[in-house]
Amino acid sequence: MDAQNESLTGAQSLVRSLENVGAEVVFGIPGGAILPAYDPIFDSKRLRHILVRHEQGGGHAAEGYAQATGKVGVCMATSGPGATNLVTPIADAYMDSVPLVAITGQVPSAAIGTDAFQEADIVGITMPITKHNFLVTHADDIPRVIAEAFHLASTGRPGPVLVDLPKDVLQAQGNFSWPPVLDLPGYHPTTRPHAKQVREAARLIAGAQRPVLYVGGGVLKARAAAELAVLAELTGIPVVTTLMARGAFPDSHTQHLGMPGMHGTVAAVTALQKSDLLICLGARFDDRVTGKLDSFAPGAAVIHADIDPAEIGKNRTADVPIVGDCRETIADLVVAVKELYDTGTRADLTGWWKQVNSWRETYPLGYEEPTDGSLAPQHVITRLGQVVGPEAIYVSGVGQHQMWASQFISYENPYTWLNSGGAGTMGYAVPAAMGAKVGRPEATVWAIDGDGCFQMTNQELVTCAIEGIPIKVAIINNGNLGMVRQWQTLFYDSRYSNTKLDSKRIPDFVKLADAMGCVGLRCDSKDDVDATIEKAMSVDDMPVVIDFVVGEDAMVWPMVAAGTSNDEILAARDTRPVWDATDV
Repeated sequence: MDAQNESLTGAQSLVRSLENVGAEVVFGIPGGAILPAYDPIFDSKRLRHILVRHEQGGGHAAEGYAQATGKVGVCMATSGPGATNLVTPIADAYMDSVPLVAITGQVPSAAIGTDAFQEADIVGITMPITKHNFLVTHADDIPRVIAEAFHLASTGRPGPVLVDLPKDVLQAQGNFSWPPVLDLPGYHPTTRPHAKQVREAARLIAGAQRPVLYVGGGVLKARAAAELAVLAELTGIPVVTTLMARGAFPDSHTQHLGMPGMHGTVAAVTALQKSDLLICLGARFDDRVTGKLDSFAPGAAVIHADIDPAEIGKNRTADVPIVGDCRETIADLVVAVKELYDTGTRADLTGWWKQVNSWRETYPLGYEEPTDGSLAPQHVITRLGQVVGPEAIYVSGVGQHQMWASQFISYENPYTWLNSGGAGTMGYAVPAAMGAKVGRPEATVWAIDGDGCFQMTNQELVTCAIEGIPIKVAIINNGNLGMVRQWQTLFYDSRYSNTKLDSKRIPDFVKLADAMGCVGLRCDSKDDVDATIEKAMSVDDMPVVIDFVVGEDAMVWPMVAAGTSNDEILAARDTRPVWDATDV
């Protein structure tokens, strides 16, 4: 423990506080206002700083580190544009409940509000997209604020916290003592679920004829995958895992129906629609899952368990609301359900499984090979998952490749699928993969990116090459903004306004990778896919980029069009809905 009442500069106090709170790595870029903090970082033996090429990359890297490890990610930037470049990753972390502490420099206290050089009110700007934020006014407060920031970011519903530090506060002398006393009146997250609510939920579970376990990212945040497996196998209830929960329940498990939502499996979407009980664990009834909200699962009672009371009843009324940590809630549910089962109270799900299996068998995930001889992107992603295996970490950008990666890779383990779910941030994959690899250096980390996403943040491959972070990148290069093009095909009469990137021609991604200190490979033939992936896997001392040149006409199916009911799910283009709304 550090000595009490030591006199340090605010900058020294910041670095010492980060060391003591357990931070291992900071992703950042120095600049004028934050510069005082970089001097003591130079001397730190416990804190690794990774110099990124863009602050957005630093923020996403901190997210990837946090999502892969469960620890708090840390990013740092200077005032003004440095801080505003962190807005996107902060918003991303807020939407996906990622524990993140963003540290920003600020102009000197006396200059705040004067439109000083590189001034921006980052506290005001980020207030709607942070769990909490601080403007520190005295050097003495730094240890307490850093400890509070990490506590807030990592407890309850995780999220981003911003700490804004004026330059004069970093330069001033202050009193450092550790551990500080936290001063967070009113912040008392409820982790223990109410026993009465758990018993009522168990009663509904034991009596439901068509139940579904609707599993969200909160189960992963609570480190509750093991408890979920126990509950699922005890009850025999079908399981669906949202985009943010992929890996929380093994894809290979016979009870797993896949992902629900706009591009979910027909079985998962339909089971939710036809259910009589939704057991919602750490999910938020997102519009991409529910489709048209008032038509979602119309016959279902709802058990909704979430650590954030604001989520319960926000979109769908809960018949049994349970506020609490998912791990503790699920563990208590297991006990309560087993007690009922032991008394002989248990519904027969045989008929329900017969119906569910018929949907699963009739409408499996699949795709058509391109008729023009081009490489199918779904084939690339399927083979990537099969060749690399389920122990790797897969990090996706946003768009068609994201949906294919969520559909065609089998996720058997938690924390092996990282993506930007709520915000849908293009450019997330490469820096997030970098952060994941830093946090889990023993793991193989693949970024699956689109040619559009890749061109937003690929400069972080330079960081990877210089810092010795050997990630692997699979670019699904269809030369277009693929998901937007798909919508233009379906809803805008194939009027392709400003979606053609021409990425198959410019830039040359192989030369670009080489120029950034990476190994660049290209593959445009189905016959070469496996060998190319295996060649990438054989390189373990530097980043590898594969340019998979694929056809431009592939679409993501199934699909529920935005704003329509899940009843209208289409298995492929130009078909009627896959099932009639009157079917049971």
